[in-house]
Formats: sequence, C-alpha cells, structure tokens
Amino acid sequence: MTSATKAMQADEKEPKNVTINIRVSAYLRDLIDQAASVMGTSRSDFMLESARVRAEDVLLDQKLFALDSEPFNAFVEALDNPAPPSKKLKQLLARKAPWETA
Repeated sequence: MTSATKAMQADEKEPKNVTINIRVSAYLRDLIDQAASVMGTSRSDFMLESARVRAEDVLLDQKLFALDSEPFNAFVEALDNPAPPSKKLKQLLARKAPWETA
C-alpha cells in the first residue's frame, strides 16, 4: 500500500469539518460535473481527489533545478562527500510527509 493510499484512507476516517469555497464559470462547473459523472463520483469528491493528486505531484516534483558551473561543482562535491547526518537531519528524515499525517 502506498503512502498516498494510506493518507486517503486516514482522510476518509477524519471528520469533514473544514470548508473550501471557490467560484468558477458555468462552463468549468459543467466540465467538472461531466468528468465526475464519467468517474461515477460527486463533483466535490472529484475536485478533492484531483486537487490532492495535483498537490502531491507539485510537492514530489520539486527536483529539477539549474545551476551554473561553480555552484554545480560545489553541489557534486557535497554529494560525493556528504557530511555525517546531524540530529536535525535525522529528525527531518523521520518526519512523515504532509499527506501521511493523520
């Protein structure tokens, strides 16, 4: 079971006590309704699932960055010769991802 699946299951058990309001055009609402219907789900469930997937993608895809040659060489050097893990690093790596907490 993936961490995203675990997070979804945890979210399903949590009481729904927060409201999100958005305004959209009639065209966009109808488009969302059509897609939700195809998926056999409600508009709200379709929108929440779509937003959750996109949020995870954004957070997980923070991996492409560009560097000039000098910073790149320093980066490669740091990768090749890492410092021993500090207490703070160990704490960070032990933390669950935002979608895993429940």
